[in-house]
Amino acid sequence: MFAYTLKRLVQMIPALLGIIVITFILSRVLPGDPAIMLAGEQAPEEIVDKIRQDMGLDKPLYIQFFTYIGQLLQGNIGYAYHTGHTVASDLASRFPATIELTLASILIAVLVAIPVGIVAATRKESFLDHISRVFSLIGACVPIFWLGLMFIYVFYSILGWAPAPMGRISGDLNPPVHITGLYVLDSILSGDTAALKSSLSHLLLPAICLSTGTMAIIARMTRSSMLEVVDQDFVRTARAKGLRESAVIYKHALVNALIPTLTVLGLQFGFLMGGAVITETIFSWPGIGGYVTDSILAADYAPIQAFTLVSAVLYCGINLAVDLIYGFIDPRIRYE
Repeated sequence: MFAYTLKRLVQMIPALLGIIVITFILSRVLPGDPAIMLAGEQAPEEIVDKIRQDMGLDKPLYIQFFTYIGQLLQGNIGYAYHTGHTVASDLASRFPATIELTLASILIAVLVAIPVGIVAATRKESFLDHISRVFSLIGACVPIFWLGLMFIYVFYSILGWAPAPMGRISGDLNPPVHITGLYVLDSILSGDTAALKSSLSHLLLPAICLSTGTMAIIARMTRSSMLEVVDQDFVRTARAKGLRESAVIYKHALVNALIPTLTVLGLQFGFLMGGAVITETIFSWPGIGGYVTDSILAADYAPIQAFTLVSAVLYCGINLAVDLIYGFIDPRIRYE
């Protein structure tokens, strides 16, 4: 297991290098001049040139690239000119909000989609199966931005059930004591029930909105995997032994059907990180989404590159974790 994990970590290096190169090139072809964006359209040319020199943009592209690689090797992911802070400090202050939103979305997707997939598979071609199919189709087709706007319109503007889509907690409350940066978890750990209630109410709608696409895909994948498993010999044997149907489904069929679902779940993490950018913008969620959007509008290269690199590292790490979990779910899988 250790050798396999080490081998996978080494294999990540070429992938991350490729991401670094592609992100660097793409950021340089973005429309707009960062120096003009920072100085303003009416700024004198000499000021723009001075800013360009300070940012290192007057140097050839290959020198800029090797300078960037050298900074990365020193643990420096750059400086955000549009905020006036280092990118590391900006990410540290905003990333917990994005992680909280992404984790809540994954949790909702798993809690809803897997039971839906099981019911659809065990009641094939029934009314519930057709309902789950429609649910999955809608979830996979509806754009996140449209769904988010509809959620705000219905649950905040019309029904008044949800708080204003502004931030992670009500404006008249103080955030919970900072422990992890995740407001819900920090509220629980500090015993702050008012902050817990408020942070949950602010988190619910954006998390559901973000999880919808993932929910649909996991539900269909669970259904398909379960249908393949329930007709196999070991499931028939379990039924022939007189086991209860719930034991047959959850202890024998579901465990063997979970591996494809876990694979999809790991792959969906990248989609959720990308979708979080849109969801955070719609719900004014103070995470990485708004930060990246502002960085793109300001043509500020360092935050864009840093966000992409951090997302790639997280994506690779989660997929490695998913691969390792396979061995615990199915003991026949061994890594050498």
